[in-house]
Amino acid sequence: MKRIKLPQTAVLEMTYRCNHRCVFCSCAWFAGRYEILPELDILQWRTVINMLRERGVTIMSFTGGEPLLKEGLFEIMTHAIKSGVHIHLLSNGCAMSDEVLQFCSVHQVQLSMSLPGLTTFSEHTDSNTQVENILSWFKKAHELGITTVAGITVTKRNLPELFETAAEALLAGADTILLNRFMPGGRGLFYRNWELNHWELLEMLETVEEVLKIANRYGSVGTELPRCLIDPSKYKHLRTSTNCNAATHFFAVDPSGYVRVCNHSEVRLVHWKELDKLIDHEYWKIFTQRKFIPLSCMHCELTFCCAGGCREAAHIVGGQVESPDPLLLIV
Repeated sequence: MKRIKLPQTAVLEMTYRCNHRCVFCSCAWFAGRYEILPELDILQWRTVINMLRERGVTIMSFTGGEPLLKEGLFEIMTHAIKSGVHIHLLSNGCAMSDEVLQFCSVHQVQLSMSLPGLTTFSEHTDSNTQVENILSWFKKAHELGITTVAGITVTKRNLPELFETAAEALLAGADTILLNRFMPGGRGLFYRNWELNHWELLEMLETVEEVLKIANRYGSVGTELPRCLIDPSKYKHLRTSTNCNAATHFFAVDPSGYVRVCNHSEVRLVHWKELDKLIDHEYWKIFTQRKFIPLSCMHCELTFCCAGGCREAAHIVGGQVESPDPLLLIV
């Protein structure tokens, strides 16, 4: 069988477990309709990493669930580093420690921590974690020279304090901001009244653009947005995307070793032992060949640079990959 050429970035979901219960979490298994299969062990993950590396992966993002709850995480990440890839660690910060920071510092690991609000932090995470603790870890990481990202998922509840949240993250030492709108999926399916409408989305973008401009810093939006709703050229400090990069620039491997087109998807494709079968998988080809444009967008002149929003959020809500992005359905 022909060896598949994979996208540059692999999102490796280390474990189903998490020590937060974030209302905005889009991990597929938290919706209750994604089968929980046995997690890969250290040796299996090492083999997966070798296979991904041989097929063109150069960046690996370690996430979960909460990756710091995975037994042997340091050993798995060390193996990835030795294989020659650049790695990112995405954590909620609850289980952060000086040991983790030292590892990131020594191995030049980019560290991302979630900061979904200040006064609304507990409401969003349903945890006892103190927002001051997360900010202190950003400060310590900065002192160690670790590149850090503040991940901010925006909902109706934390939008009013978004300026302060983004500002506090940068003041604490975060190098950049990864901004996400709250999208239906995972546990988020039970909190759909927290989704942003079009005007709130624009407020989200304009608010963080202003913070970044004042701080002379740069950030990005993690999920694609419909081009008909936003003008990317308006934002000089905040990079936005209107195209879908699933299966072309990145993909995900779930805790049991199944490949998905992206971390928002509920569709398992192939097991890691049959990785090269991806090349002929019809669902994979929907994304690599851009067969996902919504019918309502077919005659739009912008389809060359726009996927009509998030295709997996559309699939989850509308039942088909070609469904409209949920954002377009909210008044």
